[in-house]
Amino acid sequence: MTKPLTGKIALVAGASRGAGRQIAVQLGAAGATVYATGRSSRAGRSEMNRPETIEETAELVTAAGGEGIPVVVDHLVPEQVRDLVARIDAEQGRLDVLVNDIWGAESLVTWQKPVWEQPLDAGFRTLRLAIDTHIVTSHFALPLLIRRPGGLVVEIGDGTKAYNDVNYRLSVFYDLAKVSVNRLAESWAHELAPYGCTSVALTPGWLRSETMLEHFGVTEENWRDALAQQPHFAISESPAFVGRAVAALAADEDRARWNGRSTSSGELARVYGFTDLDGSRPDAWRYLVEVQDPGKPADVTGYR
Repeated sequence: MTKPLTGKIALVAGASRGAGRQIAVQLGAAGATVYATGRSSRAGRSEMNRPETIEETAELVTAAGGEGIPVVVDHLVPEQVRDLVARIDAEQGRLDVLVNDIWGAESLVTWQKPVWEQPLDAGFRTLRLAIDTHIVTSHFALPLLIRRPGGLVVEIGDGTKAYNDVNYRLSVFYDLAKVSVNRLAESWAHELAPYGCTSVALTPGWLRSETMLEHFGVTEENWRDALAQQPHFAISESPAFVGRAVAALAADEDRARWNGRSTSSGELARVYGFTDLDGSRPDAWRYLVEVQDPGKPADVTGYR
């Protein structure tokens, strides 16, 4: 059976690990050719100093049934992004899906401190990594994407617009970064609509990224052991869940209905029918509002 994204070209910016890695993999599983970019490669680590590499991501894409192409890019350097897009144009002549997943600021955020107790250098670096990278990438990539109607841009953030509009996200710099990502998706939607292209803001739920699993001292295989430390971790999801969400959006011929909207992996799972790796459909943001934030005991019944 033909895979729905066969012949499609995707760029996943920020694909070294976490959501970005599995977005690339799931696009590959649907048949896409995926350019996986990031600063972490076998030639050297980024400032995050983690072992995951874009080469590993590209190999996973190919193993899943697509074609993975790793490219070392610092998305804060315009010349590198310009050259990346020029390469995609020369090799493929098109771009169908752009995923802005760049983040890389986990170690920079100071949580639950007022602005006067925040280190400014780290805070501004957070904003540059979380916002400037997305703008730089879109500046160079969107002219290639709009050559054909039907192109898709996905801005990956943390929190739906509905949630972030009424909740402070634990640090002024983190809060601003995640609100801004949702707003960028709205901006791209306005600019892309005349070209028949679509922009969506998408958030995973509580993501079982490599960093999060290490934080709890568990693996993807035994992640439920972490519930003894944090019972609400029961609502968490694997990175493959948001990856499948992006693949479903990209394969939807009627994807324009999502233009300018903010959504979540849980919401898209209900619409498109995909599941997480364990066959469940965790709806983390509804759970946060109805269970975790009000201080109720952890109970995922009806939420996954």
